[in-house]
Amino acid sequence: MLPRLLLCTLLGLSAPATSFAQEPTSHLDRVLERGLLRVCTTGDYKPYSYLRDDGRYEGIDISLVESLAQSLGVRVKWIDTTWKSLMADFQGQECDIAVGGISVSLERQKKAFFSQPLSVDGKVPLVRCQDLSRYQTLEQINQPSVRLIEPPGGTNEIFARNRLPNANLTLFADNVKIFDQLLAKHADVMITDASEARFQQRHKPGLCAVQPERYLQYSEKAFLLPRDDMAWKSYVDQWLHLTKATGAYDQVVNQWIGDKQ
Repeated sequence: MLPRLLLCTLLGLSAPATSFAQEPTSHLDRVLERGLLRVCTTGDYKPYSYLRDDGRYEGIDISLVESLAQSLGVRVKWIDTTWKSLMADFQGQECDIAVGGISVSLERQKKAFFSQPLSVDGKVPLVRCQDLSRYQTLEQINQPSVRLIEPPGGTNEIFARNRLPNANLTLFADNVKIFDQLLAKHADVMITDASEARFQQRHKPGLCAVQPERYLQYSEKAFLLPRDDMAWKSYVDQWLHLTKATGAYDQVVNQWIGDKQ
């Protein structure tokens, strides 16, 4: 009787250990095991992430995350999201990483990790060039007569509501066509990141970034990573460090933004 009891006890103890040993312990292990990197992105934020008419993504962060996947020897699976649903989609769909010009914020940090910063950025006004002198300061913009326009759910809307409560705010869900609202004089000012303001200034004649070197609010951009997974974060950070050290990062950025002019 005793040997049989001892055998059952040993089997009971060994089963969980075997199951645990087979369970991948990190997103790094899971990505390698699947041969697939699942990437959340909005596809509406040039120059970082843009979904083309042919169904392909392009942009700074798109090229970078494709390079990350190549370093792992895996394929990329794109998962479309919006700024309003970014965090819920990121957690609910179990993405391994989210990219696309994502600003670091303490609210997001409460629910996820960030990679090391990709770049420093900051909020600036984007306006029609003919109105450049009218919207130089927050005081000039924070008026009931000023028609402010922002995409819903992101840090631009948060900034507008917190810092420009008196302006006439409209939320416009199409983050690609939103700039045409300024040119068509349906809105006066859009607060956005200096990098996006510079990009639109170069590609949409008639729009000008207001003092893009003087941020209204400092921010950084980074990749969004699952919380409490230091092995995965360490790999992404080390890959990013080497990408910057070799100059590969600057090559990608310069293809889209070039020098800051």
